[in-house]
Amino acid sequence: MQPFRRLLLGVAAAMLAAPAFAQSDFPSKPIRLVVSFAAGGISDVLARALAIKLASNIGQQVIVENKPGAGTTIASEYIARSTPDGYTIWLQDVTTHAINASLYSKLPYDTVKDFTPITMVASTPLMLVSHPSIPAKSVDELIKLIRSKPGQYAYGSSGNGTIVHRAAEMLKSAAGLDVLHVPYKGSAPATQAILGGEVSFVFSTMPPAVSNVKAGRLRALAVTTPKRVETVPDVPTMIESGLPDFDLVLYSGIFGPPGLPPAIVRRLNAEFAKVVNDPQIRAVYEKIGADPMTTTPAELAAKMNEEIARLGKVVKASGAKVD
Repeated sequence: MQPFRRLLLGVAAAMLAAPAFAQSDFPSKPIRLVVSFAAGGISDVLARALAIKLASNIGQQVIVENKPGAGTTIASEYIARSTPDGYTIWLQDVTTHAINASLYSKLPYDTVKDFTPITMVASTPLMLVSHPSIPAKSVDELIKLIRSKPGQYAYGSSGNGTIVHRAAEMLKSAAGLDVLHVPYKGSAPATQAILGGEVSFVFSTMPPAVSNVKAGRLRALAVTTPKRVETVPDVPTMIESGLPDFDLVLYSGIFGPPGLPPAIVRRLNAEFAKVVNDPQIRAVYEKIGADPMTTTPAELAAKMNEEIARLGKVVKASGAKVD
């Protein structure tokens, strides 16, 4: 019995040692960075910039995989069900993820427990833009125009429950507007929709908003941050435009599946900090109108809980629900 007992002890020791070895060897193969939106939007552009630099730093491929749709819940469920080994991670719009906790009556995952926070990577304002054919040159004029023709104007969004959708619903609720919602699978198709005149206005992410405003294809009405944005200093805030407490910022963070080992979380947190603080990546941020930021996993978790509570009140006040 003694040799058999030694064999069992050896097998048990090997099983216990294997995860530790795998973690110390991380990463030893390509990493997938999942994005909740379609290609071409700000999350996708940001993810691809981060992926290229991260791959260069760690010596492994970092493959961006887009899983758009259902207000980011498709990607959310995918991550929640993924193996917690560090090889499948997620760049998510923290704000939308927090909104979904209250917007959806049933979710196939727990918004907090089924994800491992790693780090925040960016914050980005939104810009309210309208099609030039709309005879409104300010938020006040847009509100008056929509009120004059209830139910005849439509706005676009990057999907149900996204921050772009919530921003428009906040405007709708605050101003008492009767306006239609047309959801798309990401910021890029929503931008194409307003450029084509399919919708009258959209709360756009900064890259397509700024470039199309400068080209005269869209009209800038306001930004959603409490203070004006340095990239577009002449564009007023929603608060300045007569809507008190209108404060929405798109926060982007990196998450993993539940149960991601602490050693891997620490490694990824440190690697993303290097990437975000790299001068080349900072230049990308400036170009797309995003502010670089990094946090500890605990700070990201705290921000998530804060946004869930804050934006839950917004969702409740609007009466919006998705079954």
